[in-house]
Amino acid sequence: MADDYYKILGINKAATDDDIKKAYRKLAQEHHPDRPAGNEKKFKEINEAYQVLSNKDKRAQYDRFGKTFNGAGGPGFSGGAGFEGFDMNFGDFGDLSDIFETFFTGMGGKKRKTYTRGSDLQFIQDVTLEEAYAGVKKEIRFKAFEACATCTGLGYFEKEGMTTCTTCDGRGEIKEVRNSFFGSFQQVRACGKCNGTGQIPNKPCTNCKGVGRVMGQKSFMVEILAGVADGQLIKIPGAGEIGERGAPAGDLYIQVRVAPSRLFRREHDDLVVVKSLQLTDLLLSTTFEVPTVGGEKLIIEIPAGFDMRQRLRVGGKGMPHFGRGGRGDFFVEFDVRSPKKLSSKAKKIIEELKRELE
Repeated sequence: MADDYYKILGINKAATDDDIKKAYRKLAQEHHPDRPAGNEKKFKEINEAYQVLSNKDKRAQYDRFGKTFNGAGGPGFSGGAGFEGFDMNFGDFGDLSDIFETFFTGMGGKKRKTYTRGSDLQFIQDVTLEEAYAGVKKEIRFKAFEACATCTGLGYFEKEGMTTCTTCDGRGEIKEVRNSFFGSFQQVRACGKCNGTGQIPNKPCTNCKGVGRVMGQKSFMVEILAGVADGQLIKIPGAGEIGERGAPAGDLYIQVRVAPSRLFRREHDDLVVVKSLQLTDLLLSTTFEVPTVGGEKLIIEIPAGFDMRQRLRVGGKGMPHFGRGGRGDFFVEFDVRSPKKLSSKAKKIIEELKRELE
C-alpha cells in the first residue's frame, strides 16, 4: 500500500494497542514541529497512522481495504466500506496529551516560575585619554529597581506562610486548548495567579505590591582598566536591575567613550605627538624634548641623515595593551617650518653654511 501505517510507526501487524501507543509516544516527541529538529510532514504522518491504528474499527477496515483518498482530498478508505476521514483532534488520544505538555513546559519542565528577570542597563562613561592610559575608577549613579527592604526582595513575608493556589490546585500550571494547523493541542502555561509557584503568600508586601522590588537610586564603582579603547563595552554581571520576587538581576554594561586629546593622537595602542620645529632649531640641535601622555618628558635625538618627513618611533611608550600587558609604540611627527622672512645678513650666513656643508 502507498502509505504503510505500520511501517510509519515502526511496528508490525501483530502489534498490540500498547505497542502502538509506545511507538507513537516515541516518534511524536522526536518529530514534533516545536523541536529544533522537528519535521512537520513526518509528524503529520505519525498522527494519521496513530489515529487509524489506535482505533479498533478503523484499524480493522485499514487492514482489509488499505488507504486511498476520497474525492474531497482528505484521507478515506475504499472498498465500499464508507469509512470517513479522521480529523486531528488530540483529545481522542487520552493520556497521550502529556506528550504535548512537554513542548510547552520547556521539554518536560513542570511548575515554571514566571518571575521577571531584572533588566540589563547600559550607560556611557566619558574618560580622558590620560585616564584611559593610566586606568581609573568611576562611580556610576542611576535610577533602577532595587530589592524591597521591607520584604527583603521576596514580595511577601515568609514567616506568615503560604496557601495552595486554588486556580491551579498547587501545580503552578494551567492547561488550555490551542488550535493550530495540526488540530487541537493541549497547551500548558504558568498560572497567572500564583506566578507559577502553586502557592499564594498569606501576607504579601504592601510596600512593593508583592513584586519584591521598588524604584531607587543606585550607585556602582566601575574600574576602568588601563588601555581601554574608545567604545569598549564593560560587562558587570548582576549589577543591573533587581528581578521580581528574588529572580536574577540583570547585568550592567558600561560603554567607555575616550575623549580626543589636544596633544596626542591615538592609533589603536600607538600614540602620536606632533613636534613643531623651526628650521634654525633643527640646524642648531638634534636633541629635543617632547611630552608624553603619562606626564613625563621624553628626550629624543634625531639620527643623522633622518628624513624629517618620516615619523620617529620610540618603542614601548604608547598605550597599555588592554588586559594583556605590554604597550604600544610612541611616534613623533615633525612639523618643520622655514622662517617667514630672511634679512640680507641671514641670507649671507645661510649661504656660507650651505658652502660649508657642501
